[in-house]
Amino acid sequence: MTRDVCIVGAGAAGAGAAYALREANANVTVLEKSRGVCGRAATRRRHGCRYDHGANYVKDYDRRTAQLVRGLGADGLVDIDEPVWTFDGDGVISEGDARDQHKWSWTEGITQLAKRLLAETETTVERETRVAAIDHNPDSGYWSVVDESGTRHGPYDSVLLTPPAPQTAGILTEMGWGDQCMVALREAIGSVEYRTIRTVVLHYPFEREEPWYALVNTDKTHPVGWVAREECKEGHVPDGESLLVVQPSPEWSEAHYDDPLDDAADEVAGMVADLLDDERLRDPDWVDDQGWRYALPDGVADREILRRGESHGLYFAGDWTVGEGRVHAALWSGVDAGERIAEQ
Repeated sequence: MTRDVCIVGAGAAGAGAAYALREANANVTVLEKSRGVCGRAATRRRHGCRYDHGANYVKDYDRRTAQLVRGLGADGLVDIDEPVWTFDGDGVISEGDARDQHKWSWTEGITQLAKRLLAETETTVERETRVAAIDHNPDSGYWSVVDESGTRHGPYDSVLLTPPAPQTAGILTEMGWGDQCMVALREAIGSVEYRTIRTVVLHYPFEREEPWYALVNTDKTHPVGWVAREECKEGHVPDGESLLVVQPSPEWSEAHYDDPLDDAADEVAGMVADLLDDERLRDPDWVDDQGWRYALPDGVADREILRRGESHGLYFAGDWTVGEGRVHAALWSGVDAGERIAEQ
């Protein structure tokens, strides 16, 4: 029997679930709120540059991650050679771990992860479709999904929700399914808090030489949390130029989330100039930004409670289901959920 499956969200988790279902006897539909795919693993193009302004790369976490990334094709795959170094609250920079792992993106950007996963499937992806609610018919056992325009999608045998925990909890709140299972699910998912990050992109018409790809603040006391040199990725930045992807601390990001871009960029450029001891960095020739209200989960939902909905055909995936704000964590949570749906 062919099953109909709806995946809400085309991020790493949603794409991973679709990939896991590619050989199952299932019709898979992905509903994605934006125009692109891969969620917070996002790529943007501007002034001849490409830059990954959310998650910066896919980490070589384990053998299966390496096999999957390489199995999606070597064409355009970028392995960043330069290491990640560290700095403390006083701005003192130190060399990183000599065992620095592979760090993968693509010449066309990190969104290639989801694009290549989905290309291996026959999944239907409906973009610019923001899900507002889901509904379950206890008599038939089928699910339907309602978007913000009021359009109803379905019926489906199974639904997999992959948005950040607060957004997923909101979808369940609108559902109106009042039994104790749903109450427990809403409470468990809604308890996961997130760190907010406002990414600021700084471009310069000159090239800087550094022995590192990125710097990370390890003691969490500096207003800058992360600085990455996008020119270290082949095909991203033209020769002779520099592009810094800066992710300030959650505290700074929260306080300046709604500041005008020019004001925020001026302050961030000053912080980076001080950190790298280079006055030229105070004056980028163009800037960009992206606010990530739900950037990194600060906790994890109770797995036992999340699994309670699976007997009804309701599944969950995302970094918040495993408690690790990494691309590979979201990816494998989706793959694992897809495999459980296939086995149902």
